[in-house]
Amino acid sequence: MTPSTTPRATYRFQFHRDFTFADAEALVPYLDELGISHLYASPITTARSGSTHGYDVVDPTRINPELGGEPAFRSLVAALRARDMGVIIDIVPNHMGVAGGENGWWNEVLTHGEASEFARYFDIDWREKLVLPILGDPLAETIASGALKVEQVDGRYVLEAYGEHRLPLRDEDQASAATDDIAALIGHQHYRLASWRVANDELNWRRFFTINDLAGLRAEDPIVFDATHALYFRLYAEGLIDGVRVDHVDGLTDPAGYCQQLRARLDAIERPVGAPAGPAYIVIEKILADGEPLSTDWGVDGTSGYDFMEQVTALLHAPGGAEPLAELWADISGRSAGFAPEELRARQELLAWQFDAQHRRCVEAFVALARSTPDCDGLTRGMLHRAIERLLWVFPVYRTYGTGEAAPLADARIRDTVRQRVAEFVPPGEGAVVDRILGWLAGEGPGDVALAAEAVRKFQQLSAPIAAKAVEDTAFYRYGRLLSRNDVGFDAARMSLDIDAFHAAMIERARDWPSAMLATATHDHKRGEDVRARLAVLSEIPDLWRSRAEHWLELADPYAEGVDPADTYMLLQTLFGAWPTNLRAPDAEALSEYAERIVAWQEKALREAKLRSSWEAPDEAYETRCHDLARALLDVERSAAFLGDITAFVDLVAPAAEANSLAQVALRYTVPGVPDLYQGTETDDLSLVDPDNRRPVDYAARREMLATGSDPKGALIGRLLALRRQYPALFAGGSYEPIAVTGTRAEHVIAFNRVHDGMAVRCVTALRSAGRYVDEVNASDWWADTALSSGETIADLLGTSAVSVVVLDAVAS
Repeated sequence: MTPSTTPRATYRFQFHRDFTFADAEALVPYLDELGISHLYASPITTARSGSTHGYDVVDPTRINPELGGEPAFRSLVAALRARDMGVIIDIVPNHMGVAGGENGWWNEVLTHGEASEFARYFDIDWREKLVLPILGDPLAETIASGALKVEQVDGRYVLEAYGEHRLPLRDEDQASAATDDIAALIGHQHYRLASWRVANDELNWRRFFTINDLAGLRAEDPIVFDATHALYFRLYAEGLIDGVRVDHVDGLTDPAGYCQQLRARLDAIERPVGAPAGPAYIVIEKILADGEPLSTDWGVDGTSGYDFMEQVTALLHAPGGAEPLAELWADISGRSAGFAPEELRARQELLAWQFDAQHRRCVEAFVALARSTPDCDGLTRGMLHRAIERLLWVFPVYRTYGTGEAAPLADARIRDTVRQRVAEFVPPGEGAVVDRILGWLAGEGPGDVALAAEAVRKFQQLSAPIAAKAVEDTAFYRYGRLLSRNDVGFDAARMSLDIDAFHAAMIERARDWPSAMLATATHDHKRGEDVRARLAVLSEIPDLWRSRAEHWLELADPYAEGVDPADTYMLLQTLFGAWPTNLRAPDAEALSEYAERIVAWQEKALREAKLRSSWEAPDEAYETRCHDLARALLDVERSAAFLGDITAFVDLVAPAAEANSLAQVALRYTVPGVPDLYQGTETDDLSLVDPDNRRPVDYAARREMLATGSDPKGALIGRLLALRRQYPALFAGGSYEPIAVTGTRAEHVIAFNRVHDGMAVRCVTALRSAGRYVDEVNASDWWADTALSSGETIADLLGTSAVSVVVLDAVAS
C-alpha cells in the first residue's frame, strides 16, 4: 500500500554531528515497531560547524555534511520507504547563521556591500555601513590588543578576529591588505566593526530575536524564496520528503502569503510513481494566544502543536489551586501574585533595551508614513514613539496579519483588545495617535501605500520577538506561581482549562485542523511533559504543598544566604518536578549528576530572568551562591532530612503524577490531529530546558521497554499507536463527540468518542485525581456514582487505571 504524505504519527529527531542520518537509519526498525509513520527531522540543511540544533543555517542549498550529507540522507529515506514510512523536515525560511565566516551569501555582502547580489537577501538598512557587533571591546582597544589580524585563506586576504571570526575584505584591498595599516584597512570595508554591546542600540539589520549570530532573511523576495527553497522542492519532487514544518512563521514579512506560496509550489510538483500520495504536509511553528484562531486560508495543515500542549497541560491543572498557589508565591517572593505585572515589566524593559534599535527604526518608518499623509502633520516623532511603545507593551498576540477589507475578524478583535488595554498608558490627548497606528495596521489609514506596508511590516516583525523574548524568555523565568504553567505557547496567567472548553477546542480541531500536530514535548520546551504532569498535581493539593515548601525553605535556609527567596522557591519546584525516577538519597553519584543538571538549568533560568544575572553581564558571585545551594540540597551528608522528605513527597504524589502522564498520552493519541513523539519521551520525560532536553537517548533501554511492555507510559503509547495503525481513517477523519459524565466526580473525568464509518473509539480518562491517591481512597469509593451518560460507571470502566481506550461499534451522536 502506498503511504500518505499526511503522517499517522511522527517521531522527532534532533540531528547533529553526534547523532547523524546513519544513527537514525539504525533506529528505523524500532520506529516501525513502535507504530510511527513519519520521521520528523530537525533542520537538515548545512548549519554552522558543530551546531547542536541546525537552526543556524549557513547554506540552505545542500544537506549538512556533518549529518552525513545527501548520500546518507538518501539511505535513511530508502530504509524508511522500505517500511512504507516517510519524512517531514524542519525548514528555516526566516533567518540564517552569519557567525564564523561560513555563510557564503553573507560573506558576499561583506565583500561587496550593497552592490552584492545577495544584499537583497537580508534586511539591511544601507544608509550606513553594515554594523558587525562582534568585538569584545571598542574597536581601538581591540586593535591595540592584537586580536584583529590579516590572514590569507584560500588565496584571499581576510580579517581574522579572536581566531573565531573570518571577515572577507573588499576586492580592492586584496593587493595591499598585507601591508596596510589595519585600522585604515578596516575603515575601507562595507562593514563597521563594533563592540557586541552596541547591538541593541546600533544594529542596522534585522536579527532573529536578540541573537547577533542570526540574520533575518527576506523570504518575501521571489529571488530569495527560490534560492532558499530550491533544495526542499527538489527533495519533494524526488519523493524524498513528504512535507515540512516551517520554523517561526511569524518572523516572516507576510506569513499568510508565504504559506500560500509554499503550498502552491509544492502542490504543482509532479511526484515520482510510488511516492506517498496526497498533497504535501505543511505545519507551522505558530504560537496562538488564548482565543486566537489560525486562519484557514493559509494552505497549511495546522500548527506544530504548541497550542495542544497548552490545552492538554491546562486541562491537567485544578482551578482551585490558582489562588492559594499565587498567595504562596507572593508570600515567599514578595512579588506580584499575578502574572500581568511581570509581563508588563518585561515588555517595557526589553523594548527599551534589547530592541531599542529595531524600535527606533519602526518609529522612523511611521514618521515617514505620517509625513506622506496630509492630515498627519501634527503627529510628531515623539508621539509616534510613545504610541508604538505602549502598543507593544500590551499587544496580546505575536502579530496581526490581515489588512483592508480582507482583514480577518480576529485581527479586528485583537485591535479592539489592544485599544482597551493601552488606554491607561496613553498620555493625555494622544489617544488619536494610537487610533491612527491601529488604523494603519488594519490597512485603513491614509498615506503612501508602500510606506504604509513598510511601517506595518516593521511593527509586526517587532511585536513577534517582543512577545517571544519578553514573555516566554523573560517573564516566564521570573514568575513562579507554578512552573508547569510557564512553557512555550502557554498562558501563564491561567491555571487551568475546564473540560467543556477542551471539548470545544477538540471539536474545532476536528472541523478545521484534523491533521495539525499534537505535541506535548519539543526541542524548545522549558520542562518535560512529565515534569509538568507532576507539578500539575500541586494545583490539587496546594495546602499540602505549602506545608512541604515552607519546611524545605527552612531546611534550605542554612545554605541560602544571599539567595533571593523567589529563586530558592523556583529551585525547590524544579527539584521536585524533575526528580529522576527511583533516585534515592544513598546514591551520591546519581545525586551529583542530578545536581549538575539542576545547576545548568539554574544558570540559564537566572540569566534569562535578567533580574539578578544575565547573559550580557553574568553575576557569577550570585550564581555561585545559587549553585552552592542546589548542590548542598542534593548532598547526602549535608541535607539528609531534605532528601528524605522530598523523596517521600515524590513517592506520595507518584501515582497521581503517573495518572496525569497517562492522561496526557491518551489524549495526544486519540484526539483529532497527528501525534508527535519527541525523541526519547516514550518513557518518563523529566527533562529541563535545552540543552537538558536534547541529551543523548538510550534507545537500547527503549527497545527493551517496547519488547517487554514494562513501562506504563511506553506501553500505552505502543498500544495507541497500534490502534492508529489498525484504524487510520477513524483517527484521521473521525468526528470528536463528547460524552456527558454525571455523578460525584464528574469534573474528574473526560470522555469522548471518535466516530467514523461504522466504527468508534471511546476514550475515558481520569483527570485531577490526586485526592484519590494522596488520601489512599479505594477506587470504587472515590468514583462513587460517577458514570457516563450511557450508564456505565467510571469505577467499572477504569478500575484502578487512569485511562480506558476501547474500540466499539459506532454509536449514535
